[in-house]
Amino acid sequence: MARFGLREFLETSTQKDRGQGLFELERDRVLEVNLNGDIWTKTGSMIAYVGNVKFEREGILQQGMGNLLKKMVSGEGTRLTKASGRGVVYLADTGKKITILNLEGESIFVNANDVLAFETSLQFDIKMLRKVAAMLSGGLFNARFSGTGMLAITSHYDPLTLRVTPDLPVFTDPNATIAWSGNLTPEFKTDITLKTFLGRGSGESLQMKFLGDGFVVVQPYEEIYMQHGG
Repeated sequence: MARFGLREFLETSTQKDRGQGLFELERDRVLEVNLNGDIWTKTGSMIAYVGNVKFEREGILQQGMGNLLKKMVSGEGTRLTKASGRGVVYLADTGKKITILNLEGESIFVNANDVLAFETSLQFDIKMLRKVAAMLSGGLFNARFSGTGMLAITSHYDPLTLRVTPDLPVFTDPNATIAWSGNLTPEFKTDITLKTFLGRGSGESLQMKFLGDGFVVVQPYEEIYMQHGG
């Protein structure tokens, strides 16, 4: 355990302004948002703020986007809250590592549970991976982001990106898959032999297959949101 004198601790842990703009990594697990307007955040992710900031959970409905807020529910943590005003907001999600992506007319799918914050300039659509609905515990939702703006996503430990090519598909565990390129549509396959060998349902027996030209991002950790039959 680190041991500090009080002054040394304050110097080491005090917030530092790095002048990086709207989204800034204060720590690799704390996102600093230099707010002057609106952004979307994951509900429950705010750990502190300074300034005149208002948080509005139902704001998404004001944009005429119907039931998207309800569709995004796969547990309380994946609801969206709009932060509005001027100040500095600090976000975190159960100690997960944060990555800031700057989209420039590009698109990406992200597991809804791994979305921390994004600019209102980005277009997004929430969808459910229906083909595995019978195996879901609370739902497995993904969000497709497109346009120009910043998006902060989270992962347990360091993410790994794998290249997908037409002649070399990539297979992943759904519980470890956090993002993939916006032009790819995953298929699902069940490895019956592996399931039988293991004697019970597992992440390895149900796999996501990515085929085409793009990428897929995984984490060295299996999120507990899948429900496996025995």
